[in-house]
Amino acid sequence: MDVDVVGRILSTLPEDDDHPYRTGPWQPQTTEWKADDLEVVQGEIPADLDGVYLRNTENPVHPSLKNYHPFDGDGMLHVVGFRDGSAFYRNRFIRTDGLAAEAEAGGPLWAGLAEPPKLALREDGWGSRTRMKDASSTDVIVHRGTALTSFYQCGDLYRVDPMSAETLGKESWGGAFPSDWGVSAHPKVDDRTGEMLFFNYSKEAPYMHYGVVDDTNTLTHYVDVPLPGPRLPHDMAFTENYAILNDCPLFWDEELLKKDAHVARFRPDLPTRFAVIPRKGETKDIRWFEAESTYVLHFVNAYEDGDEIVLDGFFQADPEPADNGMGDQWQRAFRFLALDRMQSRLHRWRLNLVTGLVKEEQLSDSITEFGVMNGAYTGGEYRYAYAATGKPSWFLFDGLVKHDLKDGTEERFGFGDGVYGSETAMAPRIGATGEDDGYLITLTTDMNQDASFCVVLDAARVSDGPVCTLRLPERISSGTHATWAPGADLRRWQTADTAADAIGL
Repeated sequence: MDVDVVGRILSTLPEDDDHPYRTGPWQPQTTEWKADDLEVVQGEIPADLDGVYLRNTENPVHPSLKNYHPFDGDGMLHVVGFRDGSAFYRNRFIRTDGLAAEAEAGGPLWAGLAEPPKLALREDGWGSRTRMKDASSTDVIVHRGTALTSFYQCGDLYRVDPMSAETLGKESWGGAFPSDWGVSAHPKVDDRTGEMLFFNYSKEAPYMHYGVVDDTNTLTHYVDVPLPGPRLPHDMAFTENYAILNDCPLFWDEELLKKDAHVARFRPDLPTRFAVIPRKGETKDIRWFEAESTYVLHFVNAYEDGDEIVLDGFFQADPEPADNGMGDQWQRAFRFLALDRMQSRLHRWRLNLVTGLVKEEQLSDSITEFGVMNGAYTGGEYRYAYAATGKPSWFLFDGLVKHDLKDGTEERFGFGDGVYGSETAMAPRIGATGEDDGYLITLTTDMNQDASFCVVLDAARVSDGPVCTLRLPERISSGTHATWAPGADLRRWQTADTAADAIGL
């Protein structure tokens, strides 16, 4: 393995830090690496694996003003590229405006999720709450050959080179970017049309917008989605002809909001509502469907089946877990992040466009979340979903499950005690002939070996374990969202003779 340090960020976190989401598996990094010819510690890199795996996550540089929340950290993008039976690794901080301002100040400037906005040391800021730092640390997608990173409570989209991980600047859409509202995490790219669909939300009426960016990177559609008040949507889905947005009954307490206190409360007496809008529809075309009360953090897919839209996501049986006298202060504080506390299970809603009725069913008894699929099937009928399992009471992924939605079976792989993964990405092999004809890729944080690895599994035989394991230069912080970009979708990839040429070495 050919390894070089290419950068370091000065951290002001305390040396005796005891916060569980800034230590242990979540210990942040300060070093940026360039590593070529990654060491294969097990198996062999598949020759028909071609493209890049990208993972974004929170990697805090400074302490919080008062109370740190795991979603407050600065964005860091990790890239593992595969080509011609070899692999390379890059990691870079996302050079956001907030990162630069706090570097100049030498400490935190904005309030985090667990802090009131009035604590912020600056009047400006981002996010649906206002006066937050846009860390661009939640999600990553690839549109038109460029990676876009985003923030869960709305902000700028940062353009990042998907091979070198270098920040290219903020997305502008030719001056049409809605900078007053920003864009939420989890915009969706339709591989069939090249379009990107997105939403944003705010404390100001109409409380939500929906938009479409076409395959020329032009904002072609942007409409109001009126809601009864401020809401906390996190994800969306789409089919061939429709976009599906949501209004879940977990949102800020309206009375406390008047006092500038942002406390989310679940209201089981209210239904979950899904908004179905034609992909280029107007506000008047929105149809609302009511379903059982829950909160949905992530959807897997949606598709059209006759008169119905089939929508799959993770139903939370307990969106607001009780304290239950838990002894650990951190488990009490962050019980909203643990999959077993939220009781999240794969679920299906059928929205009938003729009758307006909703049928729903639980698809699995297993507690899973952060589901992904073969991107070539997104928006259409599909069979397989790959989801994460969680360490009880903690926001850590300890394995993955392959859900077969046709026959109802499941296949599992556990990372092992003290080993935690990232969101998995599904990478179809070159010349793939089936939906699960490809590989699953994730990054692991191994506390036993004080090391991190890139793990590749056969998507058709998950329980067989890794087909190859690659060592990274250092142990990385545990993380969440990821994506896969085939080499065919990357501009320099096809014209370069080698991966090094594509990266621009």
